[in-house]
Amino acid sequence: MAMVFARSAGDVRLWVRDPEHARAIAESRCNRRHLPEIRVPESIRVVGDAEEALQDAELILAAVPSVYLRDCLSRVAPAVAADTPVLSVVKGIEFGSFARPSQIIVEALGPRPVAILSGPSHAEELARGLPASVVVAGSSQPLCEAVQRAFSHESFRIYTNSDALGVELAGALKNILGIAAGVCDGLGFGDNAKAAMLTRGLAEIARLAVHLGARQGTFYGLAGVGDLITTCYSPFGRNRSVGERIGRGETLAAILEGMENVAEGVPTIRSVHALAARAGVDMPITGELHAVLFEGKNARAAVVDLMVRMPKDEWES
Repeated sequence: MAMVFARSAGDVRLWVRDPEHARAIAESRCNRRHLPEIRVPESIRVVGDAEEALQDAELILAAVPSVYLRDCLSRVAPAVAADTPVLSVVKGIEFGSFARPSQIIVEALGPRPVAILSGPSHAEELARGLPASVVVAGSSQPLCEAVQRAFSHESFRIYTNSDALGVELAGALKNILGIAAGVCDGLGFGDNAKAAMLTRGLAEIARLAVHLGARQGTFYGLAGVGDLITTCYSPFGRNRSVGERIGRGETLAAILEGMENVAEGVPTIRSVHALAARAGVDMPITGELHAVLFEGKNARAAVVDLMVRMPKDEWES
């Protein structure tokens, strides 16, 4: 995102939590850990000190995995001005509190305008300048419109969306289906089964979101089905990759131990399974994934159990 913003903004500072890693990127102009083939332009100032990065900032972009977001923001909060708006690209739901990233941001930094940027936008392609379209939504329409004006350019198109709750939930919940798609791939179930899983999964996550107050239509836009397609079919998809390895018989612990990046779908399944139970919303795919990831259930048995559920009408909730 720093590279995307650098194409249209004059002063972009990239804070890297590990000072040694920050120094390595600044010197080599390459993030060898995550984007080894992409050159970081000189216009991006890479720093290892949060206070330096945040000084006089007009906008803060939060791109921390959801499980670390609250702790990270609480640590840097003293350096954040009271009126600085935040743009979130975080996709997850906090376990226990069920807080969305935008809520965590306000709780950690204090009241301020917060916007959410979401949609099909893999880092590997954005960094290369390949075309992408996303949506921005949030608590402040002026902030959303400012983000749209400031950062849209010939390879990055931003739409606005008034359903901030739906946009944020869609970004989190589609990662569940990324893991489900990977399980289908790992089991070798083919295109028919995968298409059915994703279609029914989209109905499932939209059902929970609507129960929570979101608009169903948001799940058929860029933040929903758009991001879902990318997550479930792209070779870059971390969640799909985790699911594929689960389908091939690897354990979750072994997979996570060897991962450099965070697969947001794993903690999201844990959070959403508990949230759905509390809300009384039927989410059979999420329930079976929870059983596979956290209760030791065999992945093939989970798919069979989904297939033999009581027959029902397609549009029956």
